[in-house]
Amino acid sequence: MTAHTVEYIRYRIPEQQSAEFLAAYTRAAASLKAAPQCVDYELTRCEEDLEHFILRITWTSTEDHIKGFRTSEVFPDFLAAIRPYIGNIEEMRHYQPTDVRGTGAAVPTLYDWAGGAEAFSRLTTAFYDRALKDELLAPLFEGLHPDHAEHVALWFGEVFGGPTVYSDTQGGHNHMVAKHMGLGVNETQRRRWVNLIQDAADEAGLPTDAEFRSAFLAYVEWGTRLAVYFSGPDAQAPGEQPVPKWNWGAAPPYQG
Repeated sequence: MTAHTVEYIRYRIPEQQSAEFLAAYTRAAASLKAAPQCVDYELTRCEEDLEHFILRITWTSTEDHIKGFRTSEVFPDFLAAIRPYIGNIEEMRHYQPTDVRGTGAAVPTLYDWAGGAEAFSRLTTAFYDRALKDELLAPLFEGLHPDHAEHVALWFGEVFGGPTVYSDTQGGHNHMVAKHMGLGVNETQRRRWVNLIQDAADEAGLPTDAEFRSAFLAYVEWGTRLAVYFSGPDAQAPGEQPVPKWNWGAAPPYQG
């Protein structure tokens, strides 16, 4: 899948025109919102020099922007709204994101918010205590390795922003996928897995705030649906991939 591209447009707008400029982009934003080529957008204003603005637009690709959006039926309204300010543009370029990204300490990781390694160890212990007694799931875990629950705890920890112990000792995403190949997990079992992991989260004392639990459940839904696919007869093992990283309210990008 082609990586998204980020367009930056830098404006210098005389302060006496700033209100009209902001109003123009409020109108133009309706076109961006309606464009299937647009992922997101944000207009920011410099604090140190109020005449400087930067518009950031994430496009599905540079080609989609130029050959898609600019030839679409919503583009004329966009152009009409911002046309008076084209002469105020100081830069308009496309940029490719790099792997240098992350969040600072102002935003706690899901790992830290949950309570760290001990919390995820409690989670997987509680889960497998339940799963091994469950008539639907017990057959999937027949002959379970004694360290399996702890390995899964390391996996959860790394996924949610903790140390890379799973990667360092077990492998990446492809290693976890290999554990599911040929198991034939069905949808009924997947849903039971989802229900039991939520019950285990309660038992283990993981945070119950809506933000954490929605992110936690989003990963569980994502991961278990992949498990169903990769355990099926038509699945093809993925190439070498890192452990996915999960954050507040966002899924990792799809890798085909």
